[in-house]
Amino acid sequence: MTLQEIIETLQLTPLTEPRDYATITPTGGYASDLLSCVMAGAKRSGVWVTLQAHANIVAVAALLDLAAVIVTEDAQPDPVTIEKANLEGVILLGTKMPTYTVVGKLWASGLKTE
Repeated sequence: MTLQEIIETLQLTPLTEPRDYATITPTGGYASDLLSCVMAGAKRSGVWVTLQAHANIVAVAALLDLAAVIVTEDAQPDPVTIEKANLEGVILLGTKMPTYTVVGKLWASGLKTE
């Protein structure tokens, strides 16, 4: 499943500059709002689901080389965070759905974690 398919299936809103999402294939997913847990548990090229919207999510996503970060519950990163994400090549996607719903839909769509 490509990131483009995920965006379309979950009706996500890209928050950062557009990319060729059809060429990005996430390897799995991880959901947590605790940054230290994400750093310990998320896998490279995965999708991270969180309601956090501050600049530190960009640093963690860049460190782990994640495919994208899905920011839930209509949390809105500020312009500085979005600019930092664009500079770091981190894809931020937004949704009004709660984290639990997003994770369930990702799982049902076939994005699993080993």
